[in-house]
Amino acid sequence: MDLDSLGSFLRKRRDQVRPQDVGLPVGSRRRVPGLRRDEVALLAGASTDYYTQLERGDAQPSEQMLAALCRALRLSHDERNYLFHLAGRPLPAATSPSAHVPPAMLDLLDRLQTTPAMVITDLHVTLVQNPLARALLGAPVATKGPRDSFLYRWFTEPEARAIYREAEHEHHTLALVADLRAVVGRRGWDADVRGLVDNLLRYSEEFAELWERQDVAVRRNDRKRIVCPPVGVIDLNCLALHSEDGLHRLLWFTAPPGTESVEQLELLSVIGLQQLEPETADRAQW
Repeated sequence: MDLDSLGSFLRKRRDQVRPQDVGLPVGSRRRVPGLRRDEVALLAGASTDYYTQLERGDAQPSEQMLAALCRALRLSHDERNYLFHLAGRPLPAATSPSAHVPPAMLDLLDRLQTTPAMVITDLHVTLVQNPLARALLGAPVATKGPRDSFLYRWFTEPEARAIYREAEHEHHTLALVADLRAVVGRRGWDADVRGLVDNLLRYSEEFAELWERQDVAVRRNDRKRIVCPPVGVIDLNCLALHSEDGLHRLLWFTAPPGTESVEQLELLSVIGLQQLEPETADRAQW
């Protein structure tokens, strides 16, 4: 652990990131070419005072804060690893909520201001959402372990299915299982995949029965009717952009032109964001 070097590294990286690179206005009275401390703090969900302590080497950030700083500063995979080393923290698993998000996906996410969009892992763990996705789907569950995965909660917690009408549950159930089979085909039985499948086989008879069917299909797009109390049921197209290694998916939701859903999304962008709270109940991802 080298907190002084960590602080120096954060300062250098902050100087190299332009406001427009992270979706912030440039302004006409900027005194620095890169980001200000308060801007990094805002992007990382920290107070300016706390971030200032980090740059001074006076605090050791948590795994979650390190992940947020990596995203705020658009760190590459190698830079992320170095930051965790300086902080004396082990690297998080590739499918944990603190996993690295490719900067290119974050750049695209910044540009989808009027479209619900989010980045998840191939095991359906939410990594980052834009505000409109948070209003539509709810905030990620604050937990650790198997419950990080929406797929796990789908089969073990009935309330996780409330995002869709009951008549559509079977469709999403079959799609989730087939998609997980495709993940096994790509990644093999690594520890994360094995752990998720073993837990689902242990705690869900429904999953165990469907798993034996051995259906395989990557979920690349879908038509989704999402139950969103502020505006009703919204009929949306959900599309996915997969990272080159297959570990990450950028999801975005669009309303078919000329439908009521266009107006519903516009309404949600107003009232949904006003009502949004950090403790929003768990809803859905994919």
